[in-house]
Amino acid sequence: MFKIGIVVTILGMFWLSVVFEEGERISENFSLKSSESSEIELYFEGKDIGYYTIFIPEFSGKGVFVQILDQNRNVISDGIVETKMSVGYFDFEYEGKYFAKITNLSNDQLNLELEFGDTNGRDMIIPGIVTLAGGLMLVISLYIKLRDYRIEQPDENIS
Repeated sequence: MFKIGIVVTILGMFWLSVVFEEGERISENFSLKSSESSEIELYFEGKDIGYYTIFIPEFSGKGVFVQILDQNRNVISDGIVETKMSVGYFDFEYEGKYFAKITNLSNDQLNLELEFGDTNGRDMIIPGIVTLAGGLMLVISLYIKLRDYRIEQPDENIS
């Protein structure tokens, strides 16, 4: 049961990664001057979870301000990124265009890389259940093996 649990867990994790990779995404590199803004757009379908990844190779302490906007320019999510790399998630409710707007908060020019996309979370339910089942099989099989395991203690009066 232990080996089957390992195989099922690995299969589920691989399946999860394939489903995530099938999601729509766009990636761009930006060079923003002080207080300059830029944005990218992507069409999302249905109701799901979106994400953005920001990587600032030459991070100097000051970050960027990120806003996620829907097709009517309503703010869905916003925040300040003050690390070299950051990942953020947001829920989107409706089908349509969504925008990721980035504003440079530093006094210097900033080069950054932005990835914006859909996690494909609605399609991850079955692979997640498979991964969970494999993990439970591992835990149960380890419990069964360790339940009856005894360690022999040496006699105290060994001469």
